[in-house]
Amino acid sequence: MPRILVVDDDPMVGATIEVLLQRQGFDVTLTDGGETGLAALESQTFDVMLVDIFMPHMRGFESIRIFHERAPTTPLIAMSGYAFASSASPTPDFLRMALELGATRCLRKPFTPEALLTTIRECLTGAGASAQPKDKKEAP
Repeated sequence: MPRILVVDDDPMVGATIEVLLQRQGFDVTLTDGGETGLAALESQTFDVMLVDIFMPHMRGFESIRIFHERAPTTPLIAMSGYAFASSASPTPDFLRMALELGATRCLRKPFTPEALLTTIRECLTGAGASAQPKDKKEAP
């Protein structure tokens, strides 16, 4: 049974992902932030990590960089639902930046259950490491 670490400070998002993955037969460890996620990573091994980019107490990409450094061979899926207030100014591509810091794949929130499961399966089969990064987003 593949072990998945989910790190997200939003309790509703975390619980939704946890239930979905458990129903698909995954062993899920849900943590509510970077510190608790790192503690789980130090005490257990995981097959895939899902890490939110923007969480309290870990600024922006610090969490992605640290999680990748602590478990460099474990595929890391960066998640972000960050929205900008102004569409007039150019916006940085946070998910692409996460890839540069070690993320294997990225998911833009909100994403569909199918997009999440496909991305996890790609990471588990090794397709996540060699395939072109995908920015999966649910159609509006």
